[in-house]
Amino acid sequence: WDNEHIWWDPERFCGTTHILVPTKYLWMPDMTIEEMTEQDKASPSPNLNIRNYGWVEFRNDQVVISTCKMRVYKFPFDVQSCNISFKSIMHSVSDEEIKLFYYKNNSEISEWSRKAMETQYEWLFVSMTVTSKTVNHFGFNQTMIVYTINMKRRSVLYIANFLLPVLFFLCLDLASLLLSDTGGEKVGFKITVLLAVTVMQLILNDNLPSSSDKIPLIAVYCIGTFALMLLSLLETILVIHLINRDAWQDIEQDKTKDPVEGQEEKLTNSHTCFIGIKTCSSCASVSKNSADGRLSIGKEVRTLKGSEGRVTEVSIALEKMSDELGEIKKSITLLSSRQEEDKAGYWTRTAQKINKAFAVFYVTAAVLFLLFVSIMWYSADE
Repeated sequence: WDNEHIWWDPERFCGTTHILVPTKYLWMPDMTIEEMTEQDKASPSPNLNIRNYGWVEFRNDQVVISTCKMRVYKFPFDVQSCNISFKSIMHSVSDEEIKLFYYKNNSEISEWSRKAMETQYEWLFVSMTVTSKTVNHFGFNQTMIVYTINMKRRSVLYIANFLLPVLFFLCLDLASLLLSDTGGEKVGFKITVLLAVTVMQLILNDNLPSSSDKIPLIAVYCIGTFALMLLSLLETILVIHLINRDAWQDIEQDKTKDPVEGQEEKLTNSHTCFIGIKTCSSCASVSKNSADGRLSIGKEVRTLKGSEGRVTEVSIALEKMSDELGEIKKSITLLSSRQEEDKAGYWTRTAQKINKAFAVFYVTAAVLFLLFVSIMWYSADE
């Protein structure tokens, strides 16, 4: 700033063009940083540099801890902008004692700042811009010089340590579709992968700031991956349940198979027995007729004829019973054949169809989801 009360001729003072004066002897502007949350712990400079034409310089290096609104929607590919605003504590716009001005060449300011930064760790410096604005605090208009620092996050570490591992877990879950559904290893494998993704989500929760007003895309990426793996686990449980249901049905059919076969065997033996009785009865009738021709005694002939009539009635009754047993045997055979058809594995075939349909859906959904997240990361505006 310019102090109109100070001036001297360097030739009259041995060519001295500037002097250092303790700060307590001269007036200083009451400048502060609007966003600063903690007082600077470094000791301020004790001297002022005064030029012979009245120009006063005060240099004070500070480590500023300030507030900055984070926009982490595109984390870890986000670009942040933080402001450092300089203003007077007591003087207003109407007060002509202090007028703030700034250097308006933003490209040179950015280049100076880049050269001053010796190391850059998590954040990479992009540019710096300087603007001036007037704000009203409780009816008190003040001019502020605002330095806007633009920086982007170094995303390589997050890609290698977080995004790629989650993608690898998703690929492992896709590869688990090739495992057999007959054992429990597939379910255990999927649960292990699901727990690994859960651990990655906990790590992400520690890195993301909680002040974000929108759900970050990386959280959508984790939740979507977790949802796909959860659907895959539920589908595996359903398929194993259907296969086990088919196995239980086979066990029940094996239990009922022996009684049915026993009934068939009994009916077959009974039918054969009845046919044998019928044949024997016919043979007895023929033999009796032959004996009737050879014998001449009338009483014996009448006895044999009476026996022949009774044997014929029994033979007819047995023949009817044999036909009915044959129909019953056909019904039992048809029922047994239907049971054999059901035994071929209806639920297993259904499980295989579900597996094929879900595999197509899973691969398609995973590819579309990854494409959607990638496009949003590189094109979405916060």
